[in-house]
Amino acid sequence: MKELTKAEEQVMQLIWEIKQGFVKDILERMEEPKPAYNTVSTIVRILEKKGFVGYIAYGKTHQYYPLIAKEDYRKELMGGVVKNYFSNSFRQLVSFFAEEKKLSLKELEELKSIVDQEIIKQKK
Repeated sequence: MKELTKAEEQVMQLIWEIKQGFVKDILERMEEPKPAYNTVSTIVRILEKKGFVGYIAYGKTHQYYPLIAKEDYRKELMGGVVKNYFSNSFRQLVSFFAEEKKLSLKELEELKSIVDQEIIKQKK
């Protein structure tokens, strides 16, 4: 799966949010200062060429919808981050956030609970 640029990812996030829509629908949800309509249209066409979105044509206008689920992209993206920056080690990833004080005590406890539950599942 191809990686998205920052602008492509911003537009894709909005397409995932609205499920399907026209360029004007995407543009309405963008924060100020909003890019030009043609800029958003160009990004959507790039996403279509990359296989991230499909469309239904209504004359000269197109209604776009995601072809790739947000969860699938997230898994692929995070797998690449873990591989490229943490030597393919999820332990190193979690350790990084814990040591950088990016996780609160509550978040660490929640994470520990998730890990404990996964250990129980895998032991069965």
